Amino acid sequence: MKTQQFTVVDPLGIHARPASQLVAKATPFTSSIEIRTEEKAANLKSILGVMGLALKQGSQFTLAVEGEDEEQALAALTTLITEMGLAQ
Repeated sequence: MKTQQFTVVDPLGIHARPASQLVAKATPFTSSIEIRTEEKAANLKSILGVMGLALKQGSQFTLAVEGEDEEQALAALTTLITEMGLAQ
């Protein structure tokens, strides 16, 4: 299992548009991909799950990726998150 911690830096948080982009990026991978906060966890391949976390600026979360293509999935998602300016 590969994990990476992030802090949301986007002033708008992770709202519908970036959430849909994260889901679109995660979906082709066969690995199980979760986005976790201290209180909740959600499947990153489910937009409702991601939106349900209500991640706002300053929120901390962890991506947890487990499966055959976990390294590629985590790298692709980390790049997307960073390039979109969502989190660090």
